[in-house]
Amino acid sequence: MRKLLLFLLLPLSLLGVDTPNVIIIQTDEHNLRTLGCYRDQMSPEQAFVWGKGNKVDTPQIDSLAKDGLICTNYFASSPVCTPSRASLVSGLYPQVTGSPSNNMPLKDSIVTFAEVLRKRGYATSYLGKWHLDGNGKPGWAPARKFGFSDNRFMFNRGHWKKFEVTKDGPQVASRQNGKPSYGLDGADEKSFATDWLVDRTLDILERDKKKPFCLMLALPDPHGPNTVRAPYDTMFDHLTFKQPVTMRKVLAALQNRPGWVTGGSNGVKKLSQATLSKYFGMVRCIDDNVGKILRFLEENKLAENTIVVFTSDHGDMMCEHCRMNKGLPYKTSVGIPFVLRYPDKVPAGKVIHTAYTTVDFFPTLMGLMGIKKGLPAFHGLDASGDFTSSPKELSEDRIVYVRHSAGAWVAAFDQRYKLVLSHSDKPWLFDLQKDPDELRNFFGREGYQDVTKRLNKELLSQMKEFKEPALAEGKLRYE
Repeated sequence: MRKLLLFLLLPLSLLGVDTPNVIIIQTDEHNLRTLGCYRDQMSPEQAFVWGKGNKVDTPQIDSLAKDGLICTNYFASSPVCTPSRASLVSGLYPQVTGSPSNNMPLKDSIVTFAEVLRKRGYATSYLGKWHLDGNGKPGWAPARKFGFSDNRFMFNRGHWKKFEVTKDGPQVASRQNGKPSYGLDGADEKSFATDWLVDRTLDILERDKKKPFCLMLALPDPHGPNTVRAPYDTMFDHLTFKQPVTMRKVLAALQNRPGWVTGGSNGVKKLSQATLSKYFGMVRCIDDNVGKILRFLEENKLAENTIVVFTSDHGDMMCEHCRMNKGLPYKTSVGIPFVLRYPDKVPAGKVIHTAYTTVDFFPTLMGLMGIKKGLPAFHGLDASGDFTSSPKELSEDRIVYVRHSAGAWVAAFDQRYKLVLSHSDKPWLFDLQKDPDELRNFFGREGYQDVTKRLNKELLSQMKEFKEPALAEGKLRYE
């Protein structure tokens, strides 16, 4: 009995089990073009859509890509907060998680990657925006933890700018008429949301550094409102932002837009210099704070055995196609950053062009960690073999399925083509090689019949497999 007890008390690493630490940094509504490592993968025209040389330097996030890998075609399963986050933590498409649209709570039965790791002895923590517990706003420390043992600094909803710790726990420090507000209220490097959450992150890492840990940090920026603390609030005021070419061309010919673009409150006809400047400032603040976490890992000799992921829940149109925010199948709405560093396991400087979605994250993480038993069923793919393979550049012809949160459109993506089916318009086929601005419809054109057939066949197959409601409703237009 004593020998058995000693055996059970041994660190998992000594029992022949890989126990890498895990840090997941997730931003909210992050445009790919604001990260240097993504601009490096683009043509100058695509990298600088708001004017030549207009950029945010992001050396810390770029260093993760330099020392690890970057995925150029990683997509939200649905480009809205709640469903995308549900897919990331569960490995399932949002329509079966209970959270297909914003503010819909995750089913109690859902098993997350945190629960799997908690049962294996990991210290599991979550800080920041959760958005999977219904309508609570901010909704600190939800009772349903889904495997995150320490969720003191988890809040359910909102894009708050200033936090504080009180005797009653954390709270939003900006108030209006006695209620939490999105105001800055003099937020500084100790109270501004991004800084405050990272400081709490460092405290938890210090506490847990001598045992296996899994920590997820979900920052509420760079989502609107586009405000940020000094000095980031004026750091990019010297830039003169120009209308993206897609904005100019759409303004000149509004009738050529797909039916699934029109409507809603996110349309814009004028570019706001202040909005873009503050967005850039939020991104730079995020990057500086990522640097704090990376330095902690280096100083505590944890970098070599820690998987670090930088990603987002969805993109932001940032005036492209005369739209702001998300919810559309355009690449800067549905495309998300995905950068991962795992020294000695993932080759440094690797670039993967294969298409993935957020449903692939959970199984891939488990594959990287060598965990094969005790896992729930997944919709996603374990891509760990792609991540750890020796080629520095990888491009597999995989088709993924992405959906609108209310089923208004569904889409099939690979690394070059995109087929969008909807209730409101004929099918749209995009060829991102010939038309990276996504302005032309290639559906029905000579030479595209085979591509269309291949994408449509796979899309129908995945919609059936994953119980897509729009398919059952029979409202999708095929011609």
